[in-house]
Amino acid sequence: MDDILSHLKELGFNSYEAKVYVALLKHNPATGYEVSKESGVPQARAYDTLKSLETRQVVVATGAKPATYVPIPHDELLTRCERAFNSSVSFLRDNLSNLSENVVQPILNLNGEKNIYKKAIEMIEHAQSEIFLELWHEDLPYLEKPLKEAYDRGVDIKVVGYNDVTLDFGLVYQHGLGRTIENSLGGRWVVITVDDKEGITGVISSIKGAPQAVWTKNPGIVLVMKEVIIHDMFLLDVEQTLGDELTKAYGKDLLSLREKVLGKDFAFSID
Repeated sequence: MDDILSHLKELGFNSYEAKVYVALLKHNPATGYEVSKESGVPQARAYDTLKSLETRQVVVATGAKPATYVPIPHDELLTRCERAFNSSVSFLRDNLSNLSENVVQPILNLNGEKNIYKKAIEMIEHAQSEIFLELWHEDLPYLEKPLKEAYDRGVDIKVVGYNDVTLDFGLVYQHGLGRTIENSLGGRWVVITVDDKEGITGVISSIKGAPQAVWTKNPGIVLVMKEVIIHDMFLLDVEQTLGDELTKAYGKDLLSLREKVLGKDFAFSID
């Protein structure tokens, strides 16, 4: 009974209204005095509560002398509440967005592998059109299943894979410097964007400290995350197509280009 009263209060009933309505469902028609006895609501408050419920068309007075009351059927009440709730949700969905157009989207810190994987999986499960990500072989067991499920429902999957990532779906570019990057930086990074709406970037494994990443829906930051992945894909495609020419021009693994941009003491020590 307490659960029923609690859920009625969730629908907008106060404590007395919930008790009076339930009492009338059990015994009707009933006078105010009978409702008070059945519900445990003080008699003076029972009359006030019946009038309130009558105004809301939850109970109906029969017109007898003394006045007696009957409740509307519970299925009619629930249908009415459901219709009102859905109408309010629909209205707010259409209108609340107008209030937040100029609000800066927050950045959420994700600490530890577990929380990073959890948020990444949540993003993937809600993806509707596309997922871009940089994925390491070590992280594949956690993300492959939700990625495959997303692909099966029509989501476009594009991956930069490190340490021999193999998928039988989507587009995968293999990055040949996974171990070098991991050894030089002391860990693996993660970059994921979904539908141009949200993204994660950070370090998912590190020998220098706890894994830490950030999640955001900030459109500017998500754009930069996606462009990082796209530029990696462009470069990897060019390397696959013009491998010998690039090696002649820049050396193995584009060493001279890396030195030109990052300096001779850059972090990526080529094996």
